[in-house]
Amino acid sequence: MQKTTHALAALALSAAALLAPAGPTAAAPVAEPVPVADAVTMPAPETLPVRTAIERLPVAAESREGYDRDLFRHWVDADRDGCHTRSEVLLAEAVGAPEVGSGCRLTGGRWYSYYDDAYVDGPRGLDIDHLVPLAESWDSGASNWDAKRREAYANDLDTDASLIAVTARSNRSKSDQDPATWWVPAEGASCRYLGEWVATKLRWDLRVDDAELAALKERAADCPNDPISFEKAG
Repeated sequence: MQKTTHALAALALSAAALLAPAGPTAAAPVAEPVPVADAVTMPAPETLPVRTAIERLPVAAESREGYDRDLFRHWVDADRDGCHTRSEVLLAEAVGAPEVGSGCRLTGGRWYSYYDDAYVDGPRGLDIDHLVPLAESWDSGASNWDAKRREAYANDLDTDASLIAVTARSNRSKSDQDPATWWVPAEGASCRYLGEWVATKLRWDLRVDDAELAALKERAADCPNDPISFEKAG
């Protein structure tokens, strides 16, 4: 019994010797703090009554000199998911989901064209309208942009108002016209179109000319002074 007790004690001492540090323990190195990248500051959305927003629009003469639609690269696949901008808009605005095939080919589905208060079955009868047309944006400031900003404008998926799925008939009736010469035919769409036009111009820092400004103010007089929101494009 005594041998067993001594043996156990010896084992315990040996284990303690193995576990004990051999000498003074060096302090563990302190990891250098990893620098955190500066947060990207996103523009804050602004909300204004529509009549106040109209007064914020810069006024200047417009010129179409040098305009070419090809200067606005559009219908790109910015997020590389296989669907270009046109398809992205159709998918986002469908009121009845289409089938998505190879190469993001859309079949079936249903859409509502608010310009003319019409439902459209299938994507073939639809155009994707730049709410403020490319030529109009050129006239009112985009002529001074670089190619990258014009591409961003032509494919603006970051706000619902910039690109709209509408009937081909209404889009081609509108063409490149601004509110001084064209307005949505559906009476119930008038105030929505007003707000979205103004918001898009403010979002992209686009000007208006005198005739356009007068038309916007005239339309605004027939609409509630409801707030509109917009976020400056980066």
